Amino acid sequence: MSKKNHTEESTEKSDKRKLDSGKPKLKNKYYENELANLQVELVKMQEWIKAKGLKVVVLFEGRDAAGKGGVIKRITQSLNPRVCRVVALGTPTEKEKTQWYFQRYVPHLPAAGEMVLFDRSWYNRAGVERVMEFCTKEEVQEFFRSCPEFERILVRSGIKLIKYWFSVSDDEQEKRFQDRINDRTKNWKLSPMDLKSRAKWVEYSQAKDDMFNYTDIKQAPWWVVNADDKKRARLNCISHLLTQIDYGEINYPKIELPERQHDIGYVRPPITDQTFIPEIY
Repeated sequence: MSKKNHTEESTEKSDKRKLDSGKPKLKNKYYENELANLQVELVKMQEWIKAKGLKVVVLFEGRDAAGKGGVIKRITQSLNPRVCRVVALGTPTEKEKTQWYFQRYVPHLPAAGEMVLFDRSWYNRAGVERVMEFCTKEEVQEFFRSCPEFERILVRSGIKLIKYWFSVSDDEQEKRFQDRINDRTKNWKLSPMDLKSRAKWVEYSQAKDDMFNYTDIKQAPWWVVNADDKKRARLNCISHLLTQIDYGEINYPKIELPERQHDIGYVRPPITDQTFIPEIY
C-alpha cells in the first residue's frame, strides 16, 4: 500500500470514528493522566467519607457489556477496601427466594464511614428477572410499588444513594460480545444469560423504560452514562460521582518513617531453611 493510500485509509477510519461517537478517540496519555487525577480525588473523597462517618451507596446498572465492571475497577483501584467495597451478589438461594425481596441486599448496606458499590442490585427484578420470567408480573408490580419507598427509607436513614445506568448501543454491545468470545481471558464474562439477553434486546429496552418511569425519584434519580466509548464513560462517571459528595481534604499529619530498630544480636536462620518459589522470570 502506498503512503498516500495508507494516509487516506487512516483519515477515513478517523472520520468514521468521529461520526460514530461524535468525538475523536481519546489519546491514551490524556486518558491515563485524567484518570490518575480523578483517582487522587477519589482518595480524598474516601478519606472524607471515613472521617465524617458518611454512608454512601452507588448502584451500577445497565445492559450486559456496558462497561460497569470497568468503571468499578477504576474507582476501587486506589481505594481502601475497608472503606470502599464492592457487592456483586450471585443467584439467590432457595431460602433467599422466600425472603422479602430486598432482604438479601440490606446486610450489605454501609455503616458509618463506608461506601458500597453494587455491581447490579435490587434492580435485577426490574430487568433480568422480569425479562427472563424468573418472577411473576405481580412480583414486578410489587417491586415498582415498593422500590421507591425502600429507597426513600434509605435516604431518610442518612444513606447517600447514587444510581447509574450505563447505556450502550446494539452495535457496540455486539462488538464487546465478540471480543469476549475471542479473548480467552474474557470468556468468563460472557454467561449463558448474557447470550439470551441479546435475543431479548427490545424487551430489555421496554423493561428499562418502565423501571425509569417508576423509580426515577427526586430523592435518588437515575444518572445515565453514555457508555459506547469506554474511556469517556469511565472519566465521565467518576468525575460525576465526585460531584455527588460535598467533600474536602482531610489534613492529616505528615507521615514520617520511624528509625529502624538497631541490631540487638538477632541471628537469622539459614536461608536454605526457607522454601522459595521457582524463579521462572
